[in-house]
Amino acid sequence: MSTPERLIESARELLWERGYVGTSPKAILERSGAGQGSMYHHFKGGKPDLALAAIRRTAEELRATAEAVLDGPGTPYERIEAYLRRERDVLRGCPVGRLTMDPDVIASAELREPVDETLDAIRERLAGIVEEGKEQRQFGPELDGEEIASAILATVQGGYVLARASGSPAAFDAGVRGLLSLLSPR
Repeated sequence: MSTPERLIESARELLWERGYVGTSPKAILERSGAGQGSMYHHFKGGKPDLALAAIRRTAEELRATAEAVLDGPGTPYERIEAYLRRERDVLRGCPVGRLTMDPDVIASAELREPVDETLDAIRERLAGIVEEGKEQRQFGPELDGEEIASAILATVQGGYVLARASGSPAAFDAGVRGLLSLLSPR
């Protein structure tokens, strides 16, 4: 793995574990095994530029993972169920969602942009699937695709918070089961 790749991967891991403030250039260099000054050599703006590259990579991966499930086989309900039940490191939290709780990321339009874009893209895809389900009469006509998509994302992100707070994935799983029972086809 090249030095820039090692730096990006190390920054991604540290951002997920510690957040932006808790991720020091020294910690990134130590984790990556890169030499002193290599971060500034490859990322001229230093930590903010490296963090942006890491956040973009994480956001792209999350989006691709979600789209692979949401664009997979099955009825609209089955695809939403597959998205909600897909394998996750629940106790670690969402690598993108956790960034929304980082005041330095939220304060920076540049760092926040890939987070917003990713969550918006997933929400839009979910809304489209709900509308598809309404057309197929799998979901009731009274459902609003945008609102249901927001509820799905809120369940996932809130489920992470509840699971981390309790130290058990059971809270996440309970939220998923509850939402799926509410969306259950007619």
